Amino acid sequence: MTPFWSQARLMLRSRGLAVTALVMAFVSAGGLGVGILGLVPVLRIIFGDHKDLPTLMGEWNARHAAGGHWYTPTLPQWLIDATPAGEFNAVLVIVLALGVLTVIGASANFLHEFLSLTISTRAAADLRRRAFHRVLHMPLGEVVRGASSDLISRIISDSSVVQRGFQQLTSKAVAQVTKGFAALVAAFALNWRLTIITVVAAPVLAVILRKLGKRITRASRRQMQSQARLLEAAGEATRGFRVVKVHGAERYEIARFTRANEDVLRESMKVRTARAVAGPLMEVIAIFVAGGLALVAARQIIAGHLDATSFIGVLGALGICGASLKPMTGILQDIQTARAASDRLQQLIAGPVEEVRDTRRHTLARHNESITFEDVTFTYAGAESPALDGVSLTIAHGERVAVVGPNGCGKTTLLSLVPRLYEPSSGRVLIDGNDISRVTLRSLRAQIGVVTQETVLFRGTVASNIAYGLPPERATRERIEAAAKRAHAHDFVHRLPQGYDTPVGEAGLTLSGGQRQRLAIARAVLRDPAILIMDEATSMIDTESEAQIAQAITEFGKARTCLIVAHRLSTVVSADRIVVMERGRVVDQGRHEELLSRCALYRGLAGSALLDDAPAVQSPRST
Repeated sequence: MTPFWSQARLMLRSRGLAVTALVMAFVSAGGLGVGILGLVPVLRIIFGDHKDLPTLMGEWNARHAAGGHWYTPTLPQWLIDATPAGEFNAVLVIVLALGVLTVIGASANFLHEFLSLTISTRAAADLRRRAFHRVLHMPLGEVVRGASSDLISRIISDSSVVQRGFQQLTSKAVAQVTKGFAALVAAFALNWRLTIITVVAAPVLAVILRKLGKRITRASRRQMQSQARLLEAAGEATRGFRVVKVHGAERYEIARFTRANEDVLRESMKVRTARAVAGPLMEVIAIFVAGGLALVAARQIIAGHLDATSFIGVLGALGICGASLKPMTGILQDIQTARAASDRLQQLIAGPVEEVRDTRRHTLARHNESITFEDVTFTYAGAESPALDGVSLTIAHGERVAVVGPNGCGKTTLLSLVPRLYEPSSGRVLIDGNDISRVTLRSLRAQIGVVTQETVLFRGTVASNIAYGLPPERATRERIEAAAKRAHAHDFVHRLPQGYDTPVGEAGLTLSGGQRQRLAIARAVLRDPAILIMDEATSMIDTESEAQIAQAITEFGKARTCLIVAHRLSTVVSADRIVVMERGRVVDQGRHEELLSRCALYRGLAGSALLDDAPAVQSPRST
């Protein structure tokens, strides 16, 4: 089963609505078929037989009473007697009956359309939720290996394309097929010999639509990939607007966007060709079929084997059948495009996930002993050398450890292993003697607070950003303000127009870098973590504020294990222990004075006052 049809099964979750919609489609189509058959007697009364309705009903009984078949029932005599006589009255009764059928059919058609759109929209929303859920539970390594714009394109754009495919399938396709089938049945009932001629063309149409459908699917898949790259180019340029302006890179970004836009245009043109050729091909085949039908009918009429009214009825029924099925070309093209989008979504949904709620793993108790790295090695995908190479390190509970070294030595990578953002290529990380790969992620990360150099704030208020990720009972206003005070954020928050209820703009750009950093520290404080990881957390804060925050962290860090990556010497010297790394290895560790006396690398780093002035020795991605 292809991904599209597998995902379409989501619509069966609303089974009652789906069945009702299908029934309404058949009711609407049935009204159409009966209406076609009802027009033939009107034509005969007007143009041929000049018989009233009771006479025609009596002739019906006479023809079919002898056969006694269940599918040709006779009409009750009381109904014949109650029917008004006269040719005009016959036409009037039939037209009124057709009017009633039209109202019933239109009502059924409305219900079918309404219910079909309901189930298809719900299914697409569920699919979109599944895709987003899968992305958030992907391992970090899988996410950083791709482009965020591609993930967003699949979740938002591709799901919209699939939704259109679902709607075309449940609403348009079912309606058009049932109406076309009803008209075809009516044509067979009127004259099966003429109708069979048109059916011969069906295999030819099916082959053409299949060939075009495959081409549309391939071209649509490439088009969506190009659109993802276009979104990436536009997104990076707008997010880095200041950098683009400062570096005068407008021409470069315009050229980059133009190249991506031309790729989208080229793939769109391939889809255009396949879509454009389908309609004319269908019309040419229809004209040839109609011509053949007219020749056969003319011969039958001239020979006296077919009356003109029957031919007009068959021709009208087949015309309605063709008109109902003609939109199927565009409908099938939309479904083929949706298939390409479904393939991309399925790749996302079928991707690897973190085991957040694995009941087979035990819950990690609150950390109170040690953190141990046992001969840990880690290599990024596609990297030639490991970011971490045989690191062994033990950190006691409550110890404050600073990790320093040149850019690219693996400092951030090492600390990223603690919350299992990455899994070691070999070796183990243990907390209180428990291999963290054997405990639940939720219990592990619940006791870790992280503050990074790149502060991430979400659209909302100051208070909601500090309380991010915590349930309301753990994020009361009193606790939020207490955390802000410990992070030295309360004073500037209090001066904002609405205090803690002040809205924060996209990415927190309404605040200064130092203010955003303090809110991130307050967020970590509010979590009350047993392990505090600070990755260059004070890099965007002035010296005076850094001293205050260092004091706050010292107080808050009591009875907590603090792991710090810092480029400021003032942050490093106050640590209980300093771990020096180079090329993914621990080369020395000790206190500031001890390392100054025996470690040449540390002396060079400390001598620059700002540790990030040291030369890079490895890819920045492992920093």
